[in-house]
Amino acid sequence: MPPRLAPALLATALLLAAPVFTGQPAMAAYCNSAPEPGLDWSNCTKKSLMLPSSELDGANLFGTDFSMTDLSGSNLTSANLEKAHLVRAWLSGARAEKANFARVEAYRSNFVNIIANGASFASAELQRADFSGAQLTGADFEKAELSRAHFKGAVLTGTRFSFANLSRADLSGTTFEGPLVFDQAFLFLTRIEGLDLSAAKGLEQAQIDLACGDGKTKLPAGLIAPSSWPCGSD
Repeated sequence: MPPRLAPALLATALLLAAPVFTGQPAMAAYCNSAPEPGLDWSNCTKKSLMLPSSELDGANLFGTDFSMTDLSGSNLTSANLEKAHLVRAWLSGARAEKANFARVEAYRSNFVNIIANGASFASAELQRADFSGAQLTGADFEKAELSRAHFKGAVLTGTRFSFANLSRADLSGTTFEGPLVFDQAFLFLTRIEGLDLSAAKGLEQAQIDLACGDGKTKLPAGLIAPSSWPCGSD
């Protein structure tokens, strides 16, 4: 064989040995795996499924699309759900201690009675989400979008709302010990009726003037209830 043909034949051999791209995602195989602790479903599509009581503790769910999926009662302890899609998803009664929900999209999602102590919801989109009865001790909602979110009956001990948008959110009926953190939070028509916020951190008079409290709302020293209290029904 003439030596000058060797490079061309080598290139052809390498081309034939290369994997053929079919247009199908490389992660299709692991996306079809059954729920189990520690699995990797990152960037998978799991829309409109019934997955209640799934064991997903420690799972990598980064960017996973759970829109309209039922994850109620599931174990999501320490799972990574950063940038996951949870629009209208059900996570009621789920266990999610120290889970990472940072930057999730979770409009109108159901987090009722979720146990998410120490979880991060930083920069999450949580408009109209329902956290009624949730356990959120030490949870982080920094820079989260929480307009019209419901927290009635939730435990908020040590919860952080720094820079969060809480416009028209309902915090009335929540319970907590120690201070909540509200520095730079937007509190337009936020329901804080009956709350003892005397130890709250970061609250300023301008925030209180926008919020909705009543005669039972206790404020930090130096802040006063505005004449607009109590607010009417929304």
